[in-house]
Amino acid sequence: MSETVHSTRDDHRIAWLTALAISIHIAESALPSPLPGVKPGLANVVTVIALIHYGWSTAAWVALLRVLVGSIVIGTFLSPTFALSLAGAVASVAVLRLASWAPVGLFGPVGYSLLAALAHMAAQFWTAYWLFIPHEALLHLFPLLMSAAVIFGTVSGVIALLTLKGLRAGASP
Repeated sequence: MSETVHSTRDDHRIAWLTALAISIHIAESALPSPLPGVKPGLANVVTVIALIHYGWSTAAWVALLRVLVGSIVIGTFLSPTFALSLAGAVASVAVLRLASWAPVGLFGPVGYSLLAALAHMAAQFWTAYWLFIPHEALLHLFPLLMSAAVIFGTVSGVIALLTLKGLRAGASP
């Protein structure tokens, strides 16, 4: 008995957005890091745009598939790097879910991006602390890492904002 599986327009949208996020994720993995594990997180721009344009469900799929497929492509699947990335993605998706319930207009692209970056960094830090490096000295890095999250989250949010403005301008008659 053969069953035909039909993909929907949403499936195609998620696939395209995820492919874009994975491409950015892979490109970022080649960049040198100012601190171990600190990257700009530009793939999250795609997640924020997906959240604003298509809703939380699409954003969650894009974020989680990016981590899963990106780690397979890069070769970090089931490694400590994967665990940290997954923890960060799950935390940022959870925070974005909570923020998506806020009154319309409370958060824009910069606000969503900043919340996601802070949640992502905090989850990665505590995962690293509890699973890999349970040493008090690591706690001294937390303020520096959260500061990096504020900077990179703001930059990603501004990029998302400018991209959304460009998309809206391109959609105008």
